Amino acid sequence: MSAEPYLGEIHIFGFNFPPLYWASCNGQLLQINQNTALFSLLGTMYGGDGRTTFALPNLQGSVPIGFGQGPGLSPRVLGEKIGSESETLSVNEFPAHNHEIGVKQSVATVADTTNPTNASLVKVNGDKHFSTALLKSVDVSNSELKIESSYIGGNQSHNNMQPYLALNFCIALYGIYPQRF
Repeated sequence: MSAEPYLGEIHIFGFNFPPLYWASCNGQLLQINQNTALFSLLGTMYGGDGRTTFALPNLQGSVPIGFGQGPGLSPRVLGEKIGSESETLSVNEFPAHNHEIGVKQSVATVADTTNPTNASLVKVNGDKHFSTALLKSVDVSNSELKIESSYIGGNQSHNNMQPYLALNFCIALYGIYPQRF
């Protein structure tokens, strides 16, 4: 490989400035008449009006991916910006799931008495009575059980970013003009 880069080649640097004859990949506009060779490679793929200006790629806060379509993947066009830093899911995007509720089929019975010895105060049909048998089972298998659930969520977005390391992406402003084979 030559020590001189290809014109338009993008490198990653570990320092915070572009080296001489390089520019940061930050979407800045360049004058076509001062950068005709680079414009012939990039065109307005990354922005600019195409008459007097064109833009460099903007990789600030973005992860580069290869263009084209890999097996089983969506097609990607060179220069296409996609994705978002955060995402808000709608109810339709939640995975299918259920919530189980366990219910025993017995309840306490009330045995009315007028003798309150060793009994608990209960209310039956509006009257106050005493019961000595609060723990007897009653069959409720044919009873209706109504459970209400409230809406879950809150339209709050969640972080959608993979682990990352911020580095300095720069593009060569001068270099060997790449030839097609």
